[in-house]
Amino acid sequence: MDIGVVVIVVVAIVGGVAYDALKMRYKYRHLASGKGFDELQQELRAVKERLATLESIVTDKKYQLKEEINRL
Repeated sequence: MDIGVVVIVVVAIVGGVAYDALKMRYKYRHLASGKGFDELQQELRAVKERLATLESIVTDKKYQLKEEINRL
C-alpha cells in the first residue's frame, strides 16, 4: 500500500474527529451561556400549553359524544 494513501486516510479521520469535537464544544458553550437554555425553556412552555389545550379538547364531553356518534 502506498504511504501517501495511508497519510490521506489518517488525515481525513483525524480531521473528521477534530471537526466533530469542535462542533460539540461550540454547542455546549452555547448551551452553557444560557442562551440555548432559555430557548429550550420557551419551547418547553409552548409544548406544555399545546398539550394542555389538546387534553382539554379530548376530555371535553362534547368531543367524546361526537366520537361515539362517529363510531356508530
